[in-house]
Amino acid sequence: MKPNDQLRKKLDYAAYIVSAAVILLVIYMRPAQRVEVDMDLSFLPLVHAIINSIGALFLLAALYFIKNKNILAHRNMIYGAMVCSFFFLVSYVVYHFTNEETKYCKEGAIRYFYFFILISHIILAGVSLPFILLTFSRGFTYMVEQHKKMAKWVYPLWLYVMLTGPLVYLMLKPCYN
Repeated sequence: MKPNDQLRKKLDYAAYIVSAAVILLVIYMRPAQRVEVDMDLSFLPLVHAIINSIGALFLLAALYFIKNKNILAHRNMIYGAMVCSFFFLVSYVVYHFTNEETKYCKEGAIRYFYFFILISHIILAGVSLPFILLTFSRGFTYMVEQHKKMAKWVYPLWLYVMLTGPLVYLMLKPCYN
């Protein structure tokens, strides 16, 4: 296929808009008034961990396929990871607008490890989002060389975020009511 710079520019613009909207939404979630709902959504953190785990598997498969030059399978795995990220984000926002924040309940060195993982996860999730979308737009519009250059450093960040999400859940699990 031939590179499509016109479509890439439109997708890049959308990536900036979506990234800004998501970051503002997550910032707003922290002090936001909780919304009352008629159902118990306390199961959602487990769902988040499962979605992130599946997304990480999609990313690992995408790497495997691109290393073996199977571009179609690589693309499909990236679509799967993008869908997982989308559903994670929707579920995460719903959970945090309807539930109080869970405080970490352990003491000692594990507490420092938990906060290191949590803070690096949060920062890298926010910082990497626009770059994930921009890298995706380069691949989607067949700008292969630009896509490869970006993916070399964006991919490890995305994978780290996908893997540390379930780790944060497992470490926080004993602290849920």
